[in-house]
Amino acid sequence: MSAPLEIQDGVQGAETEKKGQSPNAMKPEIIRLAVALLGGILVLNSYLARVLFGKTIDPVASEFSAFIGALILSLPIFWEAICDLIKGKIHMNELVGLALLAAFASGEYRTAGAVAFFMLITITIEKRTAIGAEAAIEAVVRLTPRMARRLDASGKEQEVDAFNDLKTGDLCRVRPGENFPADGVIIKGTTTVNQSSITGESLPADKGEGVEVYAGTQNLTGLVDFKVTRIGKDTTLGKVRNLIADAERSKTPIMRMIDNYVGYYTPTILMIAGLAWFITEKIDRVIAVLVMSVPAALVIATPSAVIAAIAAASRLGILIKDVSHIELAAKIRAIVFDKTGTLTEGKLEVASLVPAEGVELAELLLIATSAEHHSNHPAAEAMKALAAKAGVECRAPEKYEEVPGKGVMAMFDGQAVMVGRASWIEGAGVDFKCLSQAPAEGENEGLSVVCVAKGGKLLGWIGLRDAIRPVSQEAISMLKELDVNQCCMVTGDNERVAQAVASQIGITEVKSGCLPEGKEEYVRNLKANGYLVAVVGDGVNDAPALAAGDIGIAMGAFGSDIAVQSASVALMNNDLRRIPFLIGLARRTRVLMNQNLAIGLGFIVVGVYFATLGHITPVGAALLHSISSLFVIFNSARLVRSGEAIQSFDTDKGNK
Repeated sequence: MSAPLEIQDGVQGAETEKKGQSPNAMKPEIIRLAVALLGGILVLNSYLARVLFGKTIDPVASEFSAFIGALILSLPIFWEAICDLIKGKIHMNELVGLALLAAFASGEYRTAGAVAFFMLITITIEKRTAIGAEAAIEAVVRLTPRMARRLDASGKEQEVDAFNDLKTGDLCRVRPGENFPADGVIIKGTTTVNQSSITGESLPADKGEGVEVYAGTQNLTGLVDFKVTRIGKDTTLGKVRNLIADAERSKTPIMRMIDNYVGYYTPTILMIAGLAWFITEKIDRVIAVLVMSVPAALVIATPSAVIAAIAAASRLGILIKDVSHIELAAKIRAIVFDKTGTLTEGKLEVASLVPAEGVELAELLLIATSAEHHSNHPAAEAMKALAAKAGVECRAPEKYEEVPGKGVMAMFDGQAVMVGRASWIEGAGVDFKCLSQAPAEGENEGLSVVCVAKGGKLLGWIGLRDAIRPVSQEAISMLKELDVNQCCMVTGDNERVAQAVASQIGITEVKSGCLPEGKEEYVRNLKANGYLVAVVGDGVNDAPALAAGDIGIAMGAFGSDIAVQSASVALMNNDLRRIPFLIGLARRTRVLMNQNLAIGLGFIVVGVYFATLGHITPVGAALLHSISSLFVIFNSARLVRSGEAIQSFDTDKGNK
């Protein structure tokens, strides 16, 4: 009841299952339930013997049955209380232990047995419900198969242990219906993969050669061979497991406050019980006070709500690194979005090529893609894609340097090539008069413009366009319904492009032309004006801004180490509707935590008062204690089904 939750290591749990021992076998709560039933039968036997056969049966035999039953029921509680005291901690077990000792000392064996029975049943219910995070972790671990089909040099399949024998660089084969044993890249075959276990998206994803796959995701249709890139705890699934475990171990401010005052609680209750004994000299009232004061409902008030919220969020691919962020998310009134890759798809396409006088289109594209050869920027990827489609073969530069927020510089045959912002290239002394169409004209049309210069001479510019995510406008509308009216967009793009995107999705505050440090400064200024700010970005270029916000939300963190490390919350998919869902969930969680605290505290105050007056018996106190815990648990459980509407929408969309 009071012992801290210990998360089992996923690999060890899988190994236990592999050796033939069920990971669910002989769990403490099952043993506790068996003990409760055995002791309960003996105590019930004593009650029945006294009521039905009181005149014929030996009273000693009836009392002995009650004593043995009560002892069996009490031993687990005594053991946990002793363990707590050895660790120097005072929890609720000590109060129950004192109540049981008082009952034994006064010869009230049936009372002791009944109290211990109800307490053990309550403890079992609490642990089975409150250890939702452990169950979630075990479910995650089970997604990764224990065995993998590794291919040898001749291409022959060989079954190996996925946890111990598989190494990075190995080639593995996965058949339809099987789960991937590790992260990797498909080298042969095409298939459809169910990634909902990690991303929370209902729709399967098509996978072909060169595309990444992730441990624990299910291969649905095709036979594929893939090369292992990450194993064990380094896989995306391993990171998910660790995030769930870290979140469960963390505490909200309310939980930390309760911990700070728990040391004063037990002495206060003992004082009340002592006064009850001093005034009435009735041991049954002392026992009832001690049992009624056990703060089980109060202790699980916030953890049960938080665990239910974490479970609901994880189902939709929202990973919360620390549960204290749930309380922060509930108070968010301003959100800062990055544009590219967040509000837009982040997959730019070349919309226009404008060469300078005397420059061929192919030459402009060749120089641009060659200079961007080592870049992973979306603009570079779009230009490379067009070059590949047009049959233009780019070559690697002799030297390469990326200038954050401005562009890239490369060397070819001793000449410097600059590809990037018009202002940056113009600032280097390059003349723009040779253009028939100025870059500003493309920007007026909502294009992102990349200029290209070689040897101090302008070769032209390339206009790119980024598609807005289909759900961006809906997400912004949902946020405003939650009174998050300060929705802002920061971007490195020019003002015209930024305004064109913002006007389509309903954002009124735009900060364009921002370098990474400019985005961070914008966030800090918002915070200085009294806003609690959430920052939404891709977790890579936006790392400073993500860290500067009260909450950093990394979009599309699927497989990204940087995103998981730099943000408070990691979204394993790119559905922006998860953000208003998270804020709404956080607010409902805060309301439920307050309700649970009121329920737990109310039961204790009212119960102790009536127990002191003698209106509640020890057995009644144990029963009321169980009822209060169940109230809290069932109240928190209402959060678990949150977000089902989003999943249903995704499924319906896929069926259409």
